[in-house]
Amino acid sequence: MVPKWKVEMDSFAPPHFLIFFFVVFTSINVFLVDCENLQDTCPTATTETQTTFFNGLPCKKPTDIAAHDFKNQDLTNAGSTINIYRSSMKIVTAVEFPGLNTLAISTGRTDIGVDGRVPLHYHPRATEMIYVTKGVVLAGFLDTQNQLFQTFLNVGDVFVIPKGLFHFCLNRGAEVATFLSVFNSQSPGLGSVTSSPSETTIDSLHKLIPLSASQVHDITNTNFTFPALDSIFS
Repeated sequence: MVPKWKVEMDSFAPPHFLIFFFVVFTSINVFLVDCENLQDTCPTATTETQTTFFNGLPCKKPTDIAAHDFKNQDLTNAGSTINIYRSSMKIVTAVEFPGLNTLAISTGRTDIGVDGRVPLHYHPRATEMIYVTKGVVLAGFLDTQNQLFQTFLNVGDVFVIPKGLFHFCLNRGAEVATFLSVFNSQSPGLGSVTSSPSETTIDSLHKLIPLSASQVHDITNTNFTFPALDSIFS
C-alpha cells in the first residue's frame, strides 16, 4: 500500500512550483532602482584618474572608511536665487556624499525666491519625494497620459513625484520657499525641456500638452485667501 503522504507529494507538480518561485525571485530585482549592496558600507573611493568604468562607483578600502564619509553639509546653506529663474537646486549624490554609495538613495535642497520657479524637468532614474520647510510651493507633474497633477504645498507638507515624469515647482508665497528632496537612487539624473531662460512654466507645459484656460488660471493664481487647491486635470 502506498503511503498517503507519498500520493499527495506525487500529485503535486514540481515543475510548476519551481517555475513560480523562479519568476518571483528573478522579478525582485526588476523593482530595484539601484543594485543591492553586498556589504554594510561602501563609501565612494575618490580617484584622480578613472581607468576602469562600470555601473556604479568604486568603494574605499575598508580600513580607510571613517565617520566623516557618512556626513555631508552641502545642504546646510541656502543656494543663490540671484538668476533668471530666481531659484537654486542642489542634488547631492554618491559622488559628493561618499556614504551614499550602494545605498540607492540621494538627497537635495531647493530654494525658490519670490515669484521664482524650478523649470520643467525630470529625473530618469528615480522617484522624488519633497518636504517643504519654508514658504508656499506650487508643485506639479505630468504623467504619461498627459494628465497634470498639481497642488499647493505648505510647511510640513510632503509631495511625491513618480520616476521619470516631468515636474515643476513655483514659489507662490511672499517669502523664499525651501524644500528638501529624497531620491530612491544614488544617481537620479536630470533632464529638461529645451527652453529659453525667459520661457515660463506654462510655455514649457504647452510644448507637451494643450492647456485649457482654467488650467492656466490655476497655475498662475496667487490668491492664498482660500485653502490649498488639489487638482487633477485630464
